[in-house]
Amino acid sequence: MDPLLPRRRAEVAPGAVHVPDWLALDEQRELVAACREWARPPAGMRSARLPGGGVMSVRTVCLGWHWYPYRYSRTIDDGDGAPVTPFPDWLGDLGRRALAAAYDRDAAEYRPDVALVNFYDADAHMGLHQDRDERSAEPVVSLSLGDTCVFRFGNTENRRRPWTDVELCSGDLFVFGGPSRLAYHGVPRTFPGTGPEIGMAGGRLNITLRVSGMD
Repeated sequence: MDPLLPRRRAEVAPGAVHVPDWLALDEQRELVAACREWARPPAGMRSARLPGGGVMSVRTVCLGWHWYPYRYSRTIDDGDGAPVTPFPDWLGDLGRRALAAAYDRDAAEYRPDVALVNFYDADAHMGLHQDRDERSAEPVVSLSLGDTCVFRFGNTENRRRPWTDVELCSGDLFVFGGPSRLAYHGVPRTFPGTGPEIGMAGGRLNITLRVSGMD
């Protein structure tokens, strides 16, 4: 990424919007501190085990509902059975502000009740997948903290091309909904040592907010 070139808001696909540098540094530091608290036991961060036996390289903690492949629960069913960490009201307010910024419209009706907090170390990645375990078609709000990554945003039909690679930096916002809600997406790599001074020793945090559509 060339620091001399401006990073501008872009619609990557219909309903998929990238807003660079959306979070101020103070807001990023506050989110990092919150993530550190959420990652503490008993709920804590863990690497999910896939049905085929593989273990994800990304470590995750969930708020509101606990996600594990490929379902939601109110308890850590693939761990110690502890209750999921509650979803805080202030995070929902942030999600509404983010949606309004991305889509340039009122977002008062947006009510996220799930957050997945993913931590990527230098070797972690995320294969192309769809976020389709929710019962709602409301948009997904994604916030990036720490090291820059390559975010691969694909089509809604399969994992093959066409796709667009976007560099997501600390503080960036990415929202996808509407025709792009079920687009395949993933993170093939991160760039260690590229994050700002926001209280992280290294790595990347990604917070995604969703509407579960469940009671």
